[in-house]
Amino acid sequence: MSPATLPILTILVFLPLAGCLLLLPVWNHRSARPIAMGVALVEFLLALWIFASWQELSAAEHKIPGFYLLEDYSWIPSLGISFTLGMDGISLLMVLLTELIFVIAMLLPRNSPAGSKESLFLLLLLAMQSGITGVFLALDLALFYLFWEAMLIPVFFLIIIRGSGNRIISTIKFFIFTLAGSLFMLLAIIQLHLQHFKTTGVATFSLYQLLQSPVPTVMQLWLYAAFFLAFAIKIPLFPLHGWLPDSYSDAPLTGTLILSALMAKTGAYALIRFAHPLFPEAAGQMAPLLYSLALLSILYAAILAFNQTDIKRLIAWSSVSHMGFVALGIAAWQPVALSGSILQMVNHGITTGALFIMAGILEKRADSREINAFGGLWGKIPKWSFLFLFFSLASVGLPGLNNFVGEFLILAGTIKKSIIAASLAFAGLVLTLIYMLRLLQEVCFQKERSALSLSDLTSGEILALAFLALLCIQLGVHPSFQLDLLHVPVRILTGAAP
Repeated sequence: MSPATLPILTILVFLPLAGCLLLLPVWNHRSARPIAMGVALVEFLLALWIFASWQELSAAEHKIPGFYLLEDYSWIPSLGISFTLGMDGISLLMVLLTELIFVIAMLLPRNSPAGSKESLFLLLLLAMQSGITGVFLALDLALFYLFWEAMLIPVFFLIIIRGSGNRIISTIKFFIFTLAGSLFMLLAIIQLHLQHFKTTGVATFSLYQLLQSPVPTVMQLWLYAAFFLAFAIKIPLFPLHGWLPDSYSDAPLTGTLILSALMAKTGAYALIRFAHPLFPEAAGQMAPLLYSLALLSILYAAILAFNQTDIKRLIAWSSVSHMGFVALGIAAWQPVALSGSILQMVNHGITTGALFIMAGILEKRADSREINAFGGLWGKIPKWSFLFLFFSLASVGLPGLNNFVGEFLILAGTIKKSIIAASLAFAGLVLTLIYMLRLLQEVCFQKERSALSLSDLTSGEILALAFLALLCIQLGVHPSFQLDLLHVPVRILTGAAP
């Protein structure tokens, strides 16, 4: 049996919502977590099945070039809205990352009492999984916007219910930033729909049909700016990053993991999938702005990361800096750089996600995130220290590990378009090396500052982190499995010869 014989994309989107319904009868029962874990595992296995079948699927005929899975159902025909889901190599990688991260999120320990709060927490996670998966699969702009907004609602309640510190202020910041950007995008989607209807007489929100209808250059600039604002907030790019440090720091560990590993990727993915293809002339004219914001994000966030005293906030600023590289490759809009950006989204999700997990584990053990509270952990909790060293080296781009490949491709592609941009971005890599080595020195190898009684990683924690570590090695040593998926869609997007 092939994935093409089933409505597998629809299943991927709605299975987590079905899991939410399954949780309702066991709202106060300890079986809630196994149910949620089972749903997440099935989602991951379905994504792996598609990945294992992708060569067979890509050899078949496709209604839309590059999309080897497509499901199109009429939804609101009077408005031209369809329930259209599609998967190419880019969205497959993003879906694989999504389902993996949610399996890891379900495995993470939580010091929460059994009962309705735990069930509500799991329900929010599954609802978020459905929304994020939908964002990576939607090919109708109205449907995409629905998923884009739907994935934010669970995050809002997740931080409110389980957050720490100034979680109310952090949630308000997150809400204001994301809502403002989304409203401008909604107006742009409506205008694009009306423009297409005016030109062709056909009412549609289909991405593929809208791509066939050219938009005047001046209008492109305004519409691209609206899309760009929404997506740049989510990435986030300087100076639209104001919500991130507080939200990452005050969210619960699981929330921080999903925000950093997945939510940031939705903005970069949408920039690649929607903004640049729909408005190519505007994207070309606005490329210098995207270069500038990407470089500012890389360098500014790296400098701020160096000055942090809180481990989680340091990793949060590091995340901003690394996502700047993703934006840099998109700005270049060249096959090698764009492939590097997409691969780096996966790398960033794995590496930064693992670092946030390890910071959360340490905070749980020591009840502190302050760098100055630690020291000498290499001799005290060697398993934690070894894996923290491993993921830190992956983060700085050590050859043989995943980040090196993505960053190398981004710089190699960017240098063909702008030597200055590539050189400044390389300076960001040097800054990353400095602040990560400082963090390692202070936490693991510095003389112990206080007599903390800490326990090392549990077998479950080692299992989750070891799997992520193996992925770092695979992506660093033999990334062709992932890069082969990107060849066709990247060539189509950039207009390069096959």
